[in-house]
Amino acid sequence: MMKRYPHLIRVFGAVAALAITIPTLHLVAADSGQPEKDGPIAVVMQKYHKAPKGVDTVCKRAIEGKATQDELKHLVEAYKIMAKSKPPHGDDASWKEKTALLIATSEALLKGSPDAAAKFKEAVNCKACHSAHKPEKH
Repeated sequence: MMKRYPHLIRVFGAVAALAITIPTLHLVAADSGQPEKDGPIAVVMQKYHKAPKGVDTVCKRAIEGKATQDELKHLVEAYKIMAKSKPPHGDDASWKEKTALLIATSEALLKGSPDAAAKFKEAVNCKACHSAHKPEKH
């Protein structure tokens, strides 16, 4: 059947690529000079690191090995977008180091590396990142 309809392979491939990309496109759109509360960093934190009371975050499910492959793919893409953003506070070198670690450890989770959950848990150190990069509220 595929010999008869080779264009279907390209169509299915394009649809699969869009299915992975579309959920993170809003993060790119958010990086358009909007106030920081609507920027890509805030969007990633809200979507992957916060949840309503009684609901586990994607981040927590990832640490516990309960996140789906789709959730992990979106998490990796979200961290890559966040890493391209300028930190609202602190130096760029620290930001690049912390976001690179988030990307590497979330990619390891996606690949199913045996010690990935422990390394990801260590990389998702809210206090360390917020102390260095989250501006104080006045």
